This record gives sequence, C-alpha cells and structure tokens, in this order.
Amino acid sequence: MTGGEFRTAARIAARELRGGLRGFRIFLVCLALGVAAIAAVGSVRSAITSGLEQEASALLGGDAEMRFTYRFASDEERAWMDANAARVSEIVDFRSLATAEVDGERVRGLSQVKGVDGAYPLYGTVRLEPEIPLSEALAGRDGLPGMVMDPVLVARMGLKVGDAVRLGTRDFALTAALTAEPDGITAGFTVGPRIIVLTEALRGSGLLAEGTLFDSAYRLATAPDTDIATLEREARGLFRDTGMRWRDSLNGTPGVSRFVDRLSAFLVLVGLAGLAVGGVGVSAAVRSYLEGKTETIATLKTLGARGDTIFAIYLMQIGALALVGVGIGLALGAAVPLLVAPLIADRLPLPADFGLYATPLLEAAFYGLMTALVFTLWPLARARDVRAAGLFRELGGGGGWPARRFVLLLAAIVALFVATVIALSDVPRLASWSAAGIVAALGVLLLAARGARSLARRASHGGAARGRPALRLALGAVGGPGGETASVTLSLGLGLSVLAAIGQVDYNLRSAIQQDLPEIAPAYFFVDIQPDQLDGFMAANRETDGVGEVETAPMLRGVITRINDQPAAEYVRAQTGDGHWALRGDRGVTYAATPPAGTQIVEGEWWPEDYAGPPVMSFAEEEAREMGLRLGDRVTVNILGRDLTAELTSLRVVEFDDMGINFLMALNPGALAGAPHTHIATVYAEPSAEAPLLRRVADAYPNITAIGVRDAIDRVAEALDGISAATRYGAAATLLTGFMVLIGAAAAGERRRVFEAAVLKTLGATRGRILQSFALRAAMLGATAGMVAIIAGALAGWGVTTFVMETEFRFAALQAVAIVLGGATASLLAGLAFALRPLRARPARVLRAQD
Repeated sequence: MTGGEFRTAARIAARELRGGLRGFRIFLVCLALGVAAIAAVGSVRSAITSGLEQEASALLGGDAEMRFTYRFASDEERAWMDANAARVSEIVDFRSLATAEVDGERVRGLSQVKGVDGAYPLYGTVRLEPEIPLSEALAGRDGLPGMVMDPVLVARMGLKVGDAVRLGTRDFALTAALTAEPDGITAGFTVGPRIIVLTEALRGSGLLAEGTLFDSAYRLATAPDTDIATLEREARGLFRDTGMRWRDSLNGTPGVSRFVDRLSAFLVLVGLAGLAVGGVGVSAAVRSYLEGKTETIATLKTLGARGDTIFAIYLMQIGALALVGVGIGLALGAAVPLLVAPLIADRLPLPADFGLYATPLLEAAFYGLMTALVFTLWPLARARDVRAAGLFRELGGGGGWPARRFVLLLAAIVALFVATVIALSDVPRLASWSAAGIVAALGVLLLAARGARSLARRASHGGAARGRPALRLALGAVGGPGGETASVTLSLGLGLSVLAAIGQVDYNLRSAIQQDLPEIAPAYFFVDIQPDQLDGFMAANRETDGVGEVETAPMLRGVITRINDQPAAEYVRAQTGDGHWALRGDRGVTYAATPPAGTQIVEGEWWPEDYAGPPVMSFAEEEAREMGLRLGDRVTVNILGRDLTAELTSLRVVEFDDMGINFLMALNPGALAGAPHTHIATVYAEPSAEAPLLRRVADAYPNITAIGVRDAIDRVAEALDGISAATRYGAAATLLTGFMVLIGAAAAGERRRVFEAAVLKTLGATRGRILQSFALRAAMLGATAGMVAIIAGALAGWGVTTFVMETEFRFAALQAVAIVLGGATASLLAGLAFALRPLRARPARVLRAQD
C-alpha cells in the first residue's frame, strides 16, 4: 500500500467512526470485561507480592530463621546465632490437646501450641482481646503461667478469661484471646487453632520430652548492614549436616508465594478463557458491522479501491475501538482493587499493598489487543477478498477461507499469543495445557455448531416436526445459513465449559476429602506415645467398646540432606530437572525388622529379620521414581541433628491417601538403635467409641496428642472454600462475558427476525406461535452449548483429577444437568429480550422497506 492509499484509508476510517459506536457496543463490553478481569487479578497479585516483600521480616518473625526438628539448637549453633544477630528469639511449635473443666465437665480441644521467650515477637505486634501486652498476658495469674488462645478454640471449648487450661501435665491460666499473630501465615497448614505460652512454662509438662514431635525455630534480628545471603552461606556451610533449615526475609514465605502465584496464574487463565469468549463476540460484532457496510465496501471497490485499502480502513477502525475497549478494561481492572481495598484489606489473610502496578496492566493490555486482532483478522480478510459484484448480490460477504497469507499470519499470531501466555505464567505447564484446552474447546464448539445446524436441517424435514409449526420453524432457523448458531454455541459453550470444568474438579476434590476418606479413614491419629506408654495405650483401646483395628509404629522425623554424597536438592534437580516435595522439610521415618502387614515390595528385597549390618532403607516407590532414586543409592537423613546414611535396598508401594500409617522411609531397627523416639498409632473405631476412648487415653496419658481425622478433614474443606470461591468468581466473569455475547448475537440478529416475523405473519402465523418458535430456537442453541460444555468440562475434570490430584474421577451428574439447564435458560432469556420488536413490527411496513 502506498502512502497516498494509507492516508486515504485513514481519512475514510476516521469519517466512518464519526458515525458513532452503533454495532460495536458488545465489542467494547467483551474486550473491557476480559481485560478488566485479567488486570484486576494481576493487580491484586502484585499488591500481595509487594505486601509480602514489605512485611517479610514480620511475617517470618525475624530477618532470618534457623529451624530444627525434634530438638533445640546445640550450644555451638546458639553461640553462632548470638554472635551474628543483634537479637535472637526462640520458639517451639507442636500439637497438643488442651483440656479444661467447664461446668463440671471435662472439655478437650486440639490446638497448635507455640512456646515463646521474652524476646518474641522480634517484629510486628501480637494483638489480644482484652488489649494487654503479650508479656503481661503470659506472666499469668493466681500462681499459674499465662496462656493466650485463638477465639475459635475459646468458643469451641466454652472458656472464659481466667479459666484454668491444661497442656500435658501443666495447668495454665487463660488470660486473653489471640486475635492476630504477626508470623501466623508462615506456620502453614495446622490441624488446630493457635495457643501461645512461654516455653519455660512447658518444662515438666511431658510435651517436650526427647523423641516427641516438635519443631524449634530461632528468629534472628540482624544489623541493617548485614548481608543476609552471606550469612546464609556461612550457616549452611557450618551446619549443613545437622538438619538445620534456613529461611530469611529475602524469601520468607515460599509456600505462601507459591500458592498466590499458582492461584493467580489459574485465575488469569480463567480470564483468558473469558477473553476468548469475548473474542467470539468481537468476531460476531465485526462480521455484523461489515455486513452493514456491504454497500460502502462495494461502492469503494467499484470506484477502484484495492482489497488492501478496504482491509486497512476497517482494521484502523477496529484497532481504534479495540484501544478504547482495552483502555476501559484497564481503568476498571486498576480501579476495582483500589476501590475495594478498604473493605477487604483487613479480611485478607495476607498483607497487601494496593496501588497501581504497571506490569499486570501491560500484560492485560497485550492480551486484550491480541484477542481483538486474532478474532477480527479472519472476517476482515474475507471481506477484503470478495469482489464488488458478489457483495452487491449477496448480503454478508462471501464464504470460504481468506487468502493463504492471512491464514498463515493468523496461525503465527495465535502461536505468538500462546507462547507469550506460557512465558508470562508462573505455572508454564498449567498455562500450556490451559491454552491448548481453550483452542481445542473452540474447535470442538465450532464443530458442534456445524453439527447442530446439520441435524436441525434434517430434523426440520422429519416426522417429529410434522404438525408442529413452531418446532419446524425453530429447527429451520437453527439449521439455516447466516444465523446465530455459531455465535451462541461458541460464546455460551466456552463459558459453560470453564464453569463445568471447575465444578467437576471441585466436586471430585471434595468427594475425595469428605465422602470417601471418612469411610476408610481411622477415627484418630495418636502421636507422642512414649515407648513405656505403648502397652497401657493398647490396653485402653482393648477396654473400649467399639474400637476396631489399632496400628502402631515407631515414629521419627528426619530431613533428607544428601543423596550419593551430593546435596539432595542438587542431586534430584540433576536427575529430574525439578525439585521435589520430599526435600521441603522433615519427613516421617520408621524402622521395622519385618515388612509391616500389607507391604507390597515392587523392587529389591527387605532385609533379614536378624540383620545387623550397615544401615539399609526401603523407600516409597512412586516418590523414589520422581526423585531419580535407584537401588543401591545412598540416602543421608538428618535425625535429631545427626546424619544417618543408608543404602536403598527396596522400593515399596505407599498409598498416602488411605490415611493409614505410611512412611516415606523405613530403616532396619539397628540403624536407629538408641535414638530417642515415640510411637504413632491409628485407631479405627465406631463413632460411639470415639469420645470414651479419647477420655480414657487423655486422662491416663495427658502428653499423648489425639488428632481427630474428621476435624482435620473439616479444616481442609474450610481451606478449599476460599479457593473454590475465587475460581467460581472467575468462571462467573467468563459466563458474564458469554451472556453479553449472547445479547450481542441476539441484537445483531434482530433485523433478520423482524423480517422473518413479518413474513410469518403474512402467511397467517400468530404472535404466540412466532414467540414459541423464537423460544425453542434459543433453548435449542443453549442446550447444545450446555451439552458440549458437559463433555469438555468432564474431560478437563478427568484430566486434573487423574493426573494432578491422582484420585478416581467421578462424574457430577447433577451439576451436568444444571449446566444444560443454565445454558438453555441463558440463551432463552437473551433471545426473548430481543423478540418484542419483531413481534410488534407491522408486516406491510417491513416488507415494503425490502423493495
């Protein structure tokens, strides 16, 4: 195109834009909604990331933290901390049953206990109700040390300030309710509400004996000019083989950050699905607009305008409108988080620094503009290649494919779009599969629309339509050319597919947690059973009616530090290219002379019962494969600050999801001879036996902690609620975009329905029959979209359930019915909303205007 042609095209485009936005309102709405959703999610993610960075020290509890399992720091370790930090705070963390007498009845509640010293907290503030200093609350009253407790546990146990509460064998006075702890979110998932006491007051309680399950953490407040990275290297070099785990304010909340990144990445992908739905509306709006410009395009071509000039005119117009739509979306996406910040900031479990962030806005703008380009290039290219004579003869332009260069260009743009989505995502694998799923869903929905047209054409001439004029008219409209079938099926189908997929995954996850596990899971896990208490504990179970199987095993915890004399993380990354969850913290370790009942060894052999040689180990088969472990490898585990290296001699099947006693690692008894340890037990009991058993064990052995499996499941379900709500809101935004596309399709087809109604009235059809025909047509299209969404959602749900969650997939039939009914209803409402004008139109006036 020459410079003169470009200027001419620009002038024509500007003049046509002065005519207003008629026909492009849905275009703008679709783009704005999709861009706003992505910009809002990205802005909130940036706000949380910034908040985590600003509050890193308070969230961690210090500038750096050294953590140990089953033990406190040694004198050497503590001396190094004191030499390198201005202040050091020691905490200890474990689970325990809190018990109290309330109205003459003994009540119990599982809690997560934090023992602290006088320096806690180094950063941030502990908030209590009543508002008193933590030091005053923990000083106690009436001769008892003080305790502060989460309000949830206070209410659950029916306590009030001043009541005596027992932990192990020690009584404490409840002095305040704990409303906020600055380092709360770094604790991760806990099975009980928080209790804080002084560590010194726990001495003699039986809860911190050798071998009991507890973690100790030492928070360091360093001088302002301290190089944290250098400090970490020195600490790891000195204490690498003691099981010490290091965290610092440079990455103090890796688990939280990972969760935020993955959730926001998922929501961005849901937003992209919404943009894809909006893209269908964009394409329909462009196609409808070009149909309305048929005479203009034909006239320009007759006057000598080349196809490239026509293409440039309307690309400029659509590009200008796309910039407007993206701008509106960016304004909404940036403004909404700022507007709601005062309402949600205090309710968020994470700190958030709300403001304007350029990166998410630029990302959203790119996605919006690329979507507009992808979905407008095809109709523009087709309009460019149609001859003037054909445009005058046939409303709507020609059919078929555009020139090959435009097909290749479109393919290149889609490839660039998908590659950018994957590159910018925090979870590239999820982005890859999601992008492929969206493209595949669009293809399947397009095929479904063509199939629906073909079936409708055949059915309109079949016996089922005989004697049913309204049904025959509806089938004819669905099967006819130039109708709304493709737009409705694509827009509504993709939105419903996203909702169906989320619903299937949510249903299966909750089913696995709430329905299956209670049928096979034990009633209680008991931990911290001392070796000399084991016989008495088993006797208490035998004496309680309704108690079934009891499984016990010796229990230690250790950190995998080295594999084949290499740092474990480096070895696994070299073997697999990635890290592994087994290396992120301490893992369960047991010992046994013979394989426990039901053990399935898939490779290698268990050691002889009287084995007395060097340490040997059996490892969970699936996790060993994931980590690149093989028989003969040497695995070093740090237990109680001492390294133990064992040769891998067997791999066994471990089903962690059956909630029985399962250990990642099992060793020969001689390897752990003399190591202080406790036992763990799982108890299968009838519901009527649970309370008597808990009373009997707690009264006899107050140091033993009982973890109710149903309570733990309930806490997991509560955690899922927030995630499910966020994903459902994202799906709802996609559906809203789809509904707007439906309205646009209905509005664009209103002129056609006016003419259709006029012809039918002339032939004697009543308003009621015409309305019935319109309603049946809309319901058919919605049901078609819903049925395709069921298949797409089920496939996506099956993939996530089977390959990510690794559980059995169950089809949620009730939800599937709701999807079909919802699709039909949405399409029906959109269709009927634009049926009144065609019904009111007078046939003579409409038909006269067609002459």
